[in-house]
Amino acid sequence: MWRKDVAEYCKTCERCQKENKSTGKRLGNIVKIQEPGRPQEIAHMDNLNGLPPGGDKSFNSCLAIVDRFSKTPIFFPYHKDDTVMDTACLIWNRVVS
Repeated sequence: MWRKDVAEYCKTCERCQKENKSTGKRLGNIVKIQEPGRPQEIAHMDNLNGLPPGGDKSFNSCLAIVDRFSKTPIFFPYHKDDTVMDTACLIWNRVVS
């Protein structure tokens, strides 16, 4: 009986609502990420922005690509203002081909 009262009180308490971590959307079940069977089958990419300008062309960002099989990182300098097409061409010319 008292659990119901506590639950009702917590729903109306402003402090309880601010400090309660479970008020957000519930996360799904943890799913294991597929393991690669060979090199370059699965890769992760990350953009590192806000770097100080450097190099002949004053690059200010870095694209990091990591192969999940070998854990080998590859880094490419680029400009933060590059378009998606510029980034796709960079990946195609330097990694895929």
